[in-house]
Amino acid sequence: MSKFESPKIKVNIGAAKAIGFVIIALVVIGVISAAAVKIVDAGYRGVLLHWNAVDTSVPPLEEGLHFVVPFQDTVVNMEVRTLKFVTSTSSASKDLQTVSTEVTVNYRPSPNSIHTLYKEVGPDYESRIIQPAIEEIIKQVTANYNAEELITKRPLVKSDIEEEINKRLTAYNIITEVISITDFQFSPLFAQAIESKVEAEQKALKALNDLRRIQIEAQQREAEAQGLGKANIAEALGEAEAIRIINEALAQNPNYLEWLKIQRWDGKLPLVVGQDGTPFIQIPTKP
Repeated sequence: MSKFESPKIKVNIGAAKAIGFVIIALVVIGVISAAAVKIVDAGYRGVLLHWNAVDTSVPPLEEGLHFVVPFQDTVVNMEVRTLKFVTSTSSASKDLQTVSTEVTVNYRPSPNSIHTLYKEVGPDYESRIIQPAIEEIIKQVTANYNAEELITKRPLVKSDIEEEINKRLTAYNIITEVISITDFQFSPLFAQAIESKVEAEQKALKALNDLRRIQIEAQQREAEAQGLGKANIAEALGEAEAIRIINEALAQNPNYLEWLKIQRWDGKLPLVVGQDGTPFIQIPTKP
């Protein structure tokens, strides 16, 4: 062998083929394992598909790890947690006023029937079912009320909307939890008319309250006057009765007046005496 020739490397063809086979086998096993193992996330249910056809005979897969037939079965994750849908719809009231109504709906698909919903409607059921249904119901209900009634009878309007939405979505195995009317918007002209009416009603109510207050105060003054009159009458009757008793006592005992003077005397001699110098109270003296 010349010094310029490279040395020959002997390669074991059998061993190389064996290594290549092992690598290919591991790749195939990995692909098959990945296709055979499916994970359903928390808050979701798994819809099992056989050759892309929904198998409604099998209940939706629970959260966690599941084994399926590789390449034949696939799993679609569908969220079953509480979801929120908000829409604003313009409609006409019974008196042909334009009303913009904003409604918020909290809902969730039925976990046990999510595969049926997926089969009949698909994963985009919100835009296909929920949105059109809610918009139609809002227009239908608002047309039954005057614009003013939509404000004054808001609980009744909300109840009608809730009833219709529940009825419509339940047919698709969608559970409604909370339905809220978050806003009513009217035309500027109508809003100004409502504001003027409310202001007029408030003024009328204030005037009525003032009238009632005046009437109550007059009744109080009348009652006070009647009470004062009765008190004066009672006082006069009392004085008359006292005079009668004194007169009867004087008629029975002439010295009763002198006894009264003594009872009321404070022990001091009076500063004023009669013309003959006689004290106001006769003090007995020894003979």
